[in-house]
Amino acid sequence: MEELYKSLQEKKFILSGPCVIESESMIMNLAEKIKKMTEDCGFTYIFKASFDKANRTSVNSYRGPGIEEGLRILEKVKTEFELPLTTDIHEPSQAAMVGEVVDILQIPAFLCRQTDLLVAAAKTDRIINIKKAQFLDGKDMFFPAQKVKESGNDKIMLTERGSMFGLGNLVVDFRQIIDMKEFGYPIVMDVTHSTQRPGGGSTSGGNREYAPYMAKLANTVGVNGFFFEVHENPEEALSDGPNMVYLKDFEAILESIK
Repeated sequence: MEELYKSLQEKKFILSGPCVIESESMIMNLAEKIKKMTEDCGFTYIFKASFDKANRTSVNSYRGPGIEEGLRILEKVKTEFELPLTTDIHEPSQAAMVGEVVDILQIPAFLCRQTDLLVAAAKTDRIINIKKAQFLDGKDMFFPAQKVKESGNDKIMLTERGSMFGLGNLVVDFRQIIDMKEFGYPIVMDVTHSTQRPGGGSTSGGNREYAPYMAKLANTVGVNGFFFEVHENPEEALSDGPNMVYLKDFEAILESIK
């Protein structure tokens, strides 16, 4: 784990995959194709997919296959394609089980101040990626990071994913990235979630056409990594379709920031 974390500190990397696990075949297909694209562009690649989307707008929205089946599929990706993995956890009880399979535990933005969740994640000794809440200033991310560090784990990453701008809209203030860089941890730009339009109905909207520009702007302020949700056909995706990047367009975006 220390070797992977050192690599993330020293080399540009990509966290990418679909928003949620829709099927095993879909996950294996995307992992294989995205791995080739990122390798061709010279990036370290970490595969991302969620086994449970516990923060969907509607109770009727698709959440995923659940923790046991989801981890089985993610472990298959890890074994077959020799890729490190990341996925999000929502409850302290999930941390140890997920940490047995996944290399980077992701703390969702809405939950980044949840002390018990941060402490449980830290105790797995995995890398912990804390996404900045839409309601927090970058400088305030010192405190979630400190909860992990004081729990005995200094393998920490911080992710920018936009700030609330009125109702139903996000804006990215790139000063937040500059401020978070002062803590000394790898900083990630969540490119696709930053184009999201929260709420506004039973599902969130988004503007994926802004993603290439968000990536280039983040690159100019020196982020370590880039987070992209990617799908072969976002219009038919079961979660986050409006802000996911088309797989066919992804390599061009990678080329623009390599």
